[in-house]
Amino acid sequence: MTKPTIPPSSAHSVSRRTLLAAGAGAAAAALAVPSAAAAAGTAGQGVRARHVVLIGWDGFDPAYLDLVETPNLDALTRRGVIGTTTGAFPSITNTSWASVATGAWPRTHLNTPYFLDPATGRAVSQSRTLQAQSIAEAVTAAGGTVASVQFFIIQNHGVVFGDPRALYVQPGGPGPSRMDLAIDILHGRPVRSGSVTVTVEEPPTLLAVYADDLDALGHTEGAESPGMAGRLAGLDAALGRLVQATKDVGIYGSTAFVLLGDHGMTTFTRGFGGLVITALTEAGFHPEFVSPGAAPAATTDVAMVVGGVASVHLLGAARTADGIARVRAALESVEPVERVYDRADLDAFGSSPLLGELVAEPAAGWSFGMTDPDGPRGYHGRTGEREAALLVAGRGVSPRARLDGARHIDIAPTIAALLGIAAPAQSEGRVLTEALQ
Repeated sequence: MTKPTIPPSSAHSVSRRTLLAAGAGAAAAALAVPSAAAAAGTAGQGVRARHVVLIGWDGFDPAYLDLVETPNLDALTRRGVIGTTTGAFPSITNTSWASVATGAWPRTHLNTPYFLDPATGRAVSQSRTLQAQSIAEAVTAAGGTVASVQFFIIQNHGVVFGDPRALYVQPGGPGPSRMDLAIDILHGRPVRSGSVTVTVEEPPTLLAVYADDLDALGHTEGAESPGMAGRLAGLDAALGRLVQATKDVGIYGSTAFVLLGDHGMTTFTRGFGGLVITALTEAGFHPEFVSPGAAPAATTDVAMVVGGVASVHLLGAARTADGIARVRAALESVEPVERVYDRADLDAFGSSPLLGELVAEPAAGWSFGMTDPDGPRGYHGRTGEREAALLVAGRGVSPRARLDGARHIDIAPTIAALLGIAAPAQSEGRVLTEALQ
C-alpha cells in the first residue's frame, strides 16, 4: 500500500501573551500596595471572592492569543494570570467541559465521546452525562446561587429552567449576545428561561457563560480561518461589557473571573479512512466506521467510532489479546495514524472506560474521513488539542499569580477555594494555589 505524505502541522505561538503574562504579576504587584486604611479594611475579609464569573469559550486555542488585540482580556490579566490548561482525552467538547465542571477525569464523571455503547450496541456521539457532582451543585449545597447562560454541561446538575436561585437559560445565538444576557442577569432584568420569564434579584454566587463562536468557525473553515480574529475581537468586546456590568452593580471588587477554553483546534485537509479499512482487511478483519446512532453490521469485528480520534472496539471472536495486538499493528502500519493508545495508555490519561480497547489518533492535517474535504476544516480530539487558554483574575488572585501545569480538573476546586466552599465531591484536581493569595 502506498503511504501518502503527511502534511506539516501548523505552528502554535503564544509569544505576545507569554510576555504579557510574565509582566502582569510584576505590574500588578507595583499597583497593589494598599494604603494603611485599605489594608485595615480588607484584613478581616480574607481573600475569598463573593462571586465567581466562569466564562467558557469553546475551542479557545492558545494560538489565538496572538491573533488580535484583546484589551479587555488584557485588562483582566493585569489582575491575575493568563496561561494554559490541559484537558481530557479525547479532547472533545462535552467531555472536556464535564472535567472543568466536576474537577474529575472522564473515568469518574463518565461523560464519554464517540464510542460504541455496549448497552445498546449503537454508536454514540456526545451527551450531557455527568456522574459526578458539579461546581454548580457544590455552590448551591453551600447555600449559594448559580446562573448559567448556556453553560450546558451543568444543566440539571445544579441549574434548571425557571429557578431564580439555580437558573439555566439557553438563548442560542452568538457568544456576545449570550454574554449580554448574563449582563441582564447581573442587573436583575427579566430573562427567558425555558417557557417562563425569571428575574434574578441579586448577582449570583457563580455566573457561568458559554460561547462556541471560535469552535464553530474552526470546524467550518479551519483553525487558521481569516475570520477567527474578528470572532475573538467580538468576544473580547463582550467580555468588556460583562466586566463593566460587575462594576455597575457593585460586585467587581469581590468577583473572581475564570475564563478558559475546553480544547484547541487543528486544521485538516486530507482523509485517509480508506487506508485504514484496507489495512485492517488485509490483516484478516471485517472493519467498519460506525456513524453515531447506527449499529455495526453483523459481520463487523472491528467497529470504529470517530470524533477527531477513532475509538476502536473489537467485537466477537476478534476481542482477544492477540486480536487487539493485530489490530494495533495494522493501524500503526498506516502512516497518517500518528499514535495508537491501548487501555493502559487511556487509564493513564484518566479516560472513560467506555472507550474502545484502542484509540487511534491521526497525524495533524489528516482525518479518518473516507474522502478529502472540499476545503480546510478543523477538528479536535487528539492529544495535540488537549491544551486550551486559561485566565484567572480578580478577587482572591495573587498579584504575583502564575500557573504551574494547570489542568481542567483543577478549575472546579480552584473556584470552590475562591468562594471558600468544599470542592465537588468527586473532584480529583488540586487548587491552583500558586495563582491565589
